[in-house]
Amino acid sequence: MSQNQRNVGIALLLLSALVFSTAGLFTKGVSANAWDVIFWRAFFAAIFTTGFIYWRGRSKSEFLHMGKVGWIVAAIGASGTAAFIPAFKLTSVANVSLIYASAPLLAAIFAWIWIKETMSWPAVFGCAAAFIGVLFIVGGSLKSINLQGDMLALWMTIVLAAMMVIYRKFPETPSAGPSVVSCLFLLPPAIYFSNPFMVSLTEIAILSAFGLVFAFASVTLVEGAKRLPSGETALLSSLEAPFAIILAWIILFEAPPLPTILGGVLIMVGVFASQARNIKWKGEGKWHPQQN
Repeated sequence: MSQNQRNVGIALLLLSALVFSTAGLFTKGVSANAWDVIFWRAFFAAIFTTGFIYWRGRSKSEFLHMGKVGWIVAAIGASGTAAFIPAFKLTSVANVSLIYASAPLLAAIFAWIWIKETMSWPAVFGCAAAFIGVLFIVGGSLKSINLQGDMLALWMTIVLAAMMVIYRKFPETPSAGPSVVSCLFLLPPAIYFSNPFMVSLTEIAILSAFGLVFAFASVTLVEGAKRLPSGETALLSSLEAPFAIILAWIILFEAPPLPTILGGVLIMVGVFASQARNIKWKGEGKWHPQQN
């Protein structure tokens, strides 16, 4: 891989992390309830992602070749989104983002259990640190209304980790097609539990931007991951959490409490430590990712 391609991959992943980090801002920036947000985000994300699929000429491979695994991914992905959006309404952006950041480490545990993938000692250490970090964050919410939001964020994290392992086990499974179907799964329950058509046009416009942002971030993540080793991809993607906390602090004035800060530090240390084996340092101040 050329250095130019590597630089493009880094830029795409950083952009993806930054764009994904705005989810809390969109969700908390509107007065619409969680199911209204879920409906309009899913509706526009489905439209934008479908447009991208047809633009790439991949409609057959993405939709017709989904297979049973693709439908399973779509179903569990929908359940994760149904938890992710309300989590932002019920707890802080920092809590959701940091719990969510532990997904790659939870995926390592799932992969070890399900597909017998060996865990390195750095990965074991990282999982332990992340587990303790999540306990710190959740423990800080035990005496507040934030606990329900933390639990929903944890479910989304479990779902994402499961999807990572499914794609590792069945790499031929398409990603964009199941993403669209996942969005479509969410529309009927959103209509049942709420009335998204009563949302103001201004907020619908904001939520349409949310759908576009989600579709754009998903594409940049996939394109960036193609250009970099998996270890480096995991590290750069994990920057979504600090980006989200900084944005929430600046725009929503959400200063994370001490338990969240302590837990967040442990989780981020765990994520970085788990990928230590994927980076080799060579020469003076130069590092090269180890190809997996």
